[in-house]
Amino acid sequence: MMIENTVAVTWTFILYLAVMLALGVIAYMRTQNLSDYILGGRNLGPIPSALSAGASDMSGWLLLGLPGAAFANGVGASWIAIGLLVGTYLNWLFVARRLRNYSQAAKDSLTIPSFLENRFRDDTRALRVIAAFFILLFFLFYTSSGLVAGGKLFETVFGLEYQWAVIVGTLAVVSYTLFGGFLAVSWTDVVQGLLMLAALMLVPVLAINSGEVGGWSGMEASLLEKGQGTLSLFSDANGESLGVIAIISSLAWGLGYFGQPHVLARFKAISDESLVPYARRVAVSWTAITLIGSVFVGLAAVGYFGPEGLEDRETAFMMLVDALFHPVIAGILLAAILAAIMSTADSQLLVSSSALAEDFYKGFFRPNADAAELVRIGRVAVIVIAVIAGVVALDDDSMVLDLVSYAWAGFGAAFGPVILLSLYWSRMNKVGALAGVVVGGLTVVVWKQLSGGLFDMYEIVPGFLFAAIAVVIGSMATGEPEKEIADEFAKVNG
Repeated sequence: MMIENTVAVTWTFILYLAVMLALGVIAYMRTQNLSDYILGGRNLGPIPSALSAGASDMSGWLLLGLPGAAFANGVGASWIAIGLLVGTYLNWLFVARRLRNYSQAAKDSLTIPSFLENRFRDDTRALRVIAAFFILLFFLFYTSSGLVAGGKLFETVFGLEYQWAVIVGTLAVVSYTLFGGFLAVSWTDVVQGLLMLAALMLVPVLAINSGEVGGWSGMEASLLEKGQGTLSLFSDANGESLGVIAIISSLAWGLGYFGQPHVLARFKAISDESLVPYARRVAVSWTAITLIGSVFVGLAAVGYFGPEGLEDRETAFMMLVDALFHPVIAGILLAAILAAIMSTADSQLLVSSSALAEDFYKGFFRPNADAAELVRIGRVAVIVIAVIAGVVALDDDSMVLDLVSYAWAGFGAAFGPVILLSLYWSRMNKVGALAGVVVGGLTVVVWKQLSGGLFDMYEIVPGFLFAAIAVVIGSMATGEPEKEIADEFAKVNG
């Protein structure tokens, strides 16, 4: 399925990409050292911090995966949105300020692995390396999800073969991430976050009130035609009860926030802890509006195209935009999908390249490497990681939501309990931190391979729980932290 009037859309995309690349070049001229490249010199304002965290978090699944889930399952898909909204609020409330201060106090740690190493004085480097390994592992799947979304976008808009569409999308993302690093990513995220917000406010309202849908009553009738359970929060499209496991699994998406490296990077980069409450209000408001809009895009698509009117349910947003708007406006709104894809994939590439440059290259091969050398290595790493993720994304049967859910669970379980407890529990030590990362990450990998009964629960739930238990057992079974570690904890947290 391909949209019409591609000429106007093509020029809109070209203009959009030119603006993003220009921002990348400007950021390149302001990037002087590794701190600038990885965290923007810790000088991010509250609005860029909030919008960048939101835009880099939501990715293409907000405009493809979640509408697709709502198209298939109806109102019941909202449980994911509810979990994410609560998780966003709690993450900004409990993690943002403390991580911002503690990461700076812990030898100005630029990455999550370096923060854990410096927080617990791990001279063996084991904690840093294993944490970096899990970051690279799960970001391959996460970045691939963005490239799959990009492939579907370019395939639907321009009629490209899917594999070529993935390649084009990969080149678009790499182009400005390569130059500007964190500043380019953050500045472009502000533009992209606002574009996503506008699109998800406008499209569902116009679609529901169009003649094809016939307002709320028409949408309800179409949803009931699709299945008796589509209007219930507690059942699937067939009218069968979602059950406790399904609801817990959807709500548990919120747990993932505590361990997402690309989101946590925005907390570390904010210029002053006093700005966190303002940034939190902006972030939660943006998240609430976009999640509600995303769900209603999927519901409106059922009314507009009919219960079986889409070949690929994850193209619901794209097909609505093509049907409702003039080609120029459609091009701008479709660029919102590109914005969502780019805003997340660029952040993921940056965090992954940071892990390679700062945690592997400097940690093992060139301890005395200067900032310029590390920035160069980081840029090479962006290309390498993008190529590997692109190869994974070439499977045209891949679903965006499936890839995102796996990576999201991996990060949430491997790092969520460890980060939370490292900020709030003074008794935690490096053994507990290492146990938490390993148990959380491996639980997700193993649980994903199992099915039936309790194993149908989203893998982040057991992963998060077992990781938290591992942190506590590992810490309590070994010696208390050294006095200087305890003193630093008391000083940072007042």
